[in-house]
Amino acid sequence: MASKQPIGYKCCIAGVLLLLLASVAALVAVAVIQDTWRFKDYSSEYGIVIDSGSSRSNIYLYKWPGQKENETGVVTEQKNCRVAGDGISEMKVDKEKGAKSMAAFKVCIENITEAIPAEKRNTTTLFLGATAGMRLLQGLDEQRSSEIMEDLREYLSSLPFVFQNASIISGQEEGLYGWITVNYLMGNLLEKNRWNKYVRPQGEKTVGSMDLGGASTQIAFAVQSNLSGPDYLPVKLYGYPYNVYTHSFLCYGKHEAGRMILDKVVRESSDPNYIPNPCYPKGYNVTLGASHIYDTQCNEKPNDYNPDQQLFFVGTGNSDKCLSMVKRIFDFQTCSSTQCSFNGVEQPSVTGDFMAYAGFFYTSSAIGLEGTSDLDQFKASCTKFCEEKWTVLKEEKPLTSEKYLRTYCVSSHYVFTLLADGYKFDKETWKNINFQKKVKDTNIGWSLGYMLSLSNMIPSEVKEILPMTDPLFAGLIFLFSALIIITVVLVFIFLIRTCY
Repeated sequence: MASKQPIGYKCCIAGVLLLLLASVAALVAVAVIQDTWRFKDYSSEYGIVIDSGSSRSNIYLYKWPGQKENETGVVTEQKNCRVAGDGISEMKVDKEKGAKSMAAFKVCIENITEAIPAEKRNTTTLFLGATAGMRLLQGLDEQRSSEIMEDLREYLSSLPFVFQNASIISGQEEGLYGWITVNYLMGNLLEKNRWNKYVRPQGEKTVGSMDLGGASTQIAFAVQSNLSGPDYLPVKLYGYPYNVYTHSFLCYGKHEAGRMILDKVVRESSDPNYIPNPCYPKGYNVTLGASHIYDTQCNEKPNDYNPDQQLFFVGTGNSDKCLSMVKRIFDFQTCSSTQCSFNGVEQPSVTGDFMAYAGFFYTSSAIGLEGTSDLDQFKASCTKFCEEKWTVLKEEKPLTSEKYLRTYCVSSHYVFTLLADGYKFDKETWKNINFQKKVKDTNIGWSLGYMLSLSNMIPSEVKEILPMTDPLFAGLIFLFSALIIITVVLVFIFLIRTCY
């Protein structure tokens, strides 16, 4: 019996020591897991951008993770709503029209609000950017322009969002943000690698951007970093620098260019009751008020201007004559630089691929071309469309309203002239132009690029997620600490009994 007692004590001591070591190991493991297995859950951020163009307003809702990829949030479009009615530049014309415009705004805002989680609405940023329509109105009637913007600021600041600003953005900004949008959607700025991390695409080149609105047109494309001047803008996206040439031509949007061409047509006629218009199809006649042509800063009013005068236009469908009229609104001769586009504006040579959207796409689509084409094919399509009779056009495009259908001849020649004679696309580089409305089911426009840029200034909400809840962590720490204390006491007792 005496020989078995030391063995029993040794077994007890070994068991207690094993329990001690296990408890210590478990305590350390719990602490390490709680500290190293934690991860950061970046809450989703939301932003609203209102694009107030010359002819309409669109409200876009964007979403991005709070965690940024090299300084710029990864933004996706969640929803967009087109505001019914005219652009905001038509507000303050009469009370009834203004009330309808504001009511239409509220309908879209309600739709957008419903798409944002309730707990995120008070942190959702809200911006409004007004473009060329308001830039023109600002020059024509600064007081009305200011009143419109102030009314919108007052309304937008009353919404349950973080209202940042409502402003008239410059043409350069509009062009730059359009370029960012195009390249972001095409994956030229950022892509996910095999480890699900966002990285800059290897060897990817950026794509040029061309936007045709109602009152202005913009071109933007990346150039060498050593080029500088008023139309060269440095921009940093996802941690990488770009040098972007961008220029906006006010008054050279589709609608305003059409007005300038109508002015040339009117001045060629001596009889306001019979004005042959080579850009209207044969068989189409229309009476327009003089204010329709001259109520803009883009046209110089005649000496005998009467806004109530009625002008009767008779379509002649003469494609060559129409093209000649279109070219008269450009100045291709003046240039004090090595190379210019038109009206004396410096522009480096166009290189690489280009995305042409908005009015460029709608015009190209109207004459039967989408995507890529060649220069001669585009020109031939212009001629074919312009020489069709009005009755044939109506049969071919029964769903197109008269006010748009009558303009596609002049707008197609305008697009051709702008690209070929203005931006200097030739037979080879024309093939690099892609006429598109969307990329990856997202409408192309400046607003997404605007949101991408602004996301640099929006702070992220970061929430740390621990692998164990605080009560569980505290309970385990208490349990294993108690076990360690107990085992230490037992070891002490066994040692005392063994020694004495």
